Amino acid sequence: MNVLYVTTRYPPHTGGVETHVAELASRFAAAGHDVTVLTADAEGLTRSAEYREGVRVIRHPGVAPGGAFHVAPEILATLRRLVGDADIVHAHNYHSLPLLFAALGTDAETPFVATPHYHGGSASALRDKLLSVYRVPGRWALCRADARIAVSGWERRQLEADFGVEATVIPNGLDVARFAEASPGPEWADRDYLLSVGRLEEYKGVQHVIRALPDLDYDLAVAGAGDYGSELKRLAREVGVEDRVHFLGFVADEDLPGLYAGAAAFVTMSEFEAYGMTVAEALAAGTPCVVRNAGALVDWAERPDCVGVDPATVVSGVERAVALDAPAEPLPTWEDVVERTAAIYDSVCHGGWR
Repeated sequence: MNVLYVTTRYPPHTGGVETHVAELASRFAAAGHDVTVLTADAEGLTRSAEYREGVRVIRHPGVAPGGAFHVAPEILATLRRLVGDADIVHAHNYHSLPLLFAALGTDAETPFVATPHYHGGSASALRDKLLSVYRVPGRWALCRADARIAVSGWERRQLEADFGVEATVIPNGLDVARFAEASPGPEWADRDYLLSVGRLEEYKGVQHVIRALPDLDYDLAVAGAGDYGSELKRLAREVGVEDRVHFLGFVADEDLPGLYAGAAAFVTMSEFEAYGMTVAEALAAGTPCVVRNAGALVDWAERPDCVGVDPATVVSGVERAVALDAPAEPLPTWEDVVERTAAIYDSVCHGGWR
């Protein structure tokens, strides 16, 4: 079968959507399918093409106002040229225009699946204005799909509330064994620390954890980079915990499992998440979690190895979480995701996928 993915960015770019698409694409390619990814992340002004793990990746130049939407009009032309050979088109990320281009460029005969990774809003006034303008065409693109996949129960409910569309929940997967087998790195083995992983942006909420540190007997390791880092360092100095907050910058994938495994608890106070991949990684490494009662993180708070809190109650959340055992329930694997996604493909292809 010939599968055509349309997305915003693709590895080596990192992120939840990037990982999700790459896992699907590479695993379907390994199973013998012809897989092409159209993405809006070309360097410079010209389109480029390459093969990664058996997947043909065609990158298109574009612009991203405020770091959002990734406008790459050439994707539409490429899609229209290739769609005649495709058995299915699967587009990702409502919050960027490639999904709309996929809806516009897919002919009526080719099954079209959308995974929105929808989180309902943003922490940026500019992005919120763009989302408001985009709402009508975005709704049309979602309604145009033959099937929609949500990565969490919260996202499914939000899609129904905001757009009146139904979706099937298939959570993000995880290489569970890679995290479960991890041991703390030697530099962290003798430390009692909390962990935060993600881009350093205000909406990620690391500032709430820093403010809680004076009332906790833990250091805080912060893995990630971003423009908000300087403000977080200023805040750490202001509240007198500068020597207990360790800004690690970008941490390579191979080093993350050990970092998770050594933490007393993983803490995320993010305002906007469609799933919460870092929570799954922490739990797989045996580390209980403290999550914000917001976005898709509310689904994680229902698990016995996670504690849901508001920013003002981080201290009590950490005190409760460190006594929990993780993982208390099974976590989804990428093998699960591929199998369930193939079932969606089979349904929209009227039994012709397999």
